[in-house]
Amino acid sequence: MKKAIYIWWCLLLSGTALGQAVDCSQVSLARSINGLSDSVFFYEQRLYAPGDYGSRNWRIPALCTLDDGTLLAVNDKRKHNEGDLPQDIDIVCRRSTDGGRTWTPPETIVEGMGIKKGFGDPALVVCENGEVVLAFVGGNGVFASTEEDPISTYVCRSSDGGRTWSLPEDITWILWGRCAVNPACRSYRGSFCASGNGLRLRRGAHRGRILFAAAMRRNDAWALDNFVLYSDDNGHSWQVSEKAFAGGDEAKLIELVDGRVLMSVRQNGARGHTVSADGGVTWSPQGFWPEMTTNACNGDMLRLCATDEGGQQNVILHSIPNSMEREDVSVFVSHDEGRTWHSPVRLCQGSSVYSSLTLLTDGTIGCFVEKKTPDGCELWYQNFTYAWLLQNIK
Repeated sequence: MKKAIYIWWCLLLSGTALGQAVDCSQVSLARSINGLSDSVFFYEQRLYAPGDYGSRNWRIPALCTLDDGTLLAVNDKRKHNEGDLPQDIDIVCRRSTDGGRTWTPPETIVEGMGIKKGFGDPALVVCENGEVVLAFVGGNGVFASTEEDPISTYVCRSSDGGRTWSLPEDITWILWGRCAVNPACRSYRGSFCASGNGLRLRRGAHRGRILFAAAMRRNDAWALDNFVLYSDDNGHSWQVSEKAFAGGDEAKLIELVDGRVLMSVRQNGARGHTVSADGGVTWSPQGFWPEMTTNACNGDMLRLCATDEGGQQNVILHSIPNSMEREDVSVFVSHDEGRTWHSPVRLCQGSSVYSSLTLLTDGTIGCFVEKKTPDGCELWYQNFTYAWLLQNIK
C-alpha cells in the first residue's frame, strides 16, 4: 500500500504527461468513486496447455465479469490441430468466483463432431438483466463459405452465471445472404463475430443495446468488411448496421463518455478505427492510428475510468501485440477517448496472439491471452492493476 501511494506521488510531482495520467489513477485511492484497486501487482496462471483435457491446442479467448464478480473464461478447444474452421473444434467454459485464483474444470458449451461440424470464435456480452449472450460460428471456413455450404453464426445464452447454456440458435440468414435484414449484406457470403467481448451500451437513448462487431466476406474477393450485429431485447432479435469499415477484419467496440461507439479494427500495420453516433447503426469515415502499428491480430478494449461516472479523467486500455509479428502482447493507454494511444506495457514476452480484457469487481484488470510454445498454443489468465501498468510504463 505504501509503495503504491509513493508511486502516485512521484508521478504527480514529475509534472510530465505521465503524471497527467495519474489524475485518473488517483481516483483508484477512493474506491467509492471508481472502485479501482490501489495496489501494485501482476499475477498469472496457465489455464490450458497442449495435451490438457485431451486437446492438442487451445485458442481464441473470451473473458467477462458477471454482476456478482464471477469470471467466465470461454475459448476454443482445438482438439486435433491449431486450424480454424472447418476443423473439429469445441467451445468450452471455465468459471472463477475468487478473482481467477481457482477455476472450475472446463464444461463444453457446444461440441464439434468432425470436419465442417465444429464451432469456434466465441464472443461474450453481459446483458442488463444479467444474462450472458454468447455469439459464435460453426461449419465451414469463412473464405470457403457459400449460401449452400455456409459458415453459420449462432447465439446461445446463460441465465445462471455460465453454469448451463441454452441450445444454439442459428441466426446466419439474418446477417448475410439473399434473406439478410440489411439489403447491403445480401451479396456477402460469410460472416463471423470477433471473438472476445461484445458491448452493452450504458448511456443515452440506446442504453441496454448489445452489439457484436462482425467481419463479412465479400462475394467476389478474399476481403472482409465490418458491420455490427445489434439487439435491443437482450439478444432475442437482431438487426445489422450499415457498413462500418471497408477492408476490415476482427474488430472491437467500446462506448465513449459522450455515448458514441468506437470501433477498433484489425489491420496489418496502422490499426483502423471508426465511430458511430447512433448506437452502432451508421459510421463515420474510417481512419487509422499510426501510433498503434502492429501485426494483423485480434485484441480488446476496456474502459477503466469515465468522467461521467465520477472519474477525474477518461482511461481506456487496448491489448494487442506491440510488434509486426505475433509477439509481445501489450496494453496501450488512451486518455482522450481513443483519439490517440501511448505507453504500451508488455504483458507477454515473445510469441503471443489473441487477448481478452475485463474489469473485475475489486477494481483489478483481468486478461485471458494466448501464448505460443513449440508444443502448441496455451491460454493464460493474468490479473493486474492499473497501478502496476503505470509502474511499468517506460
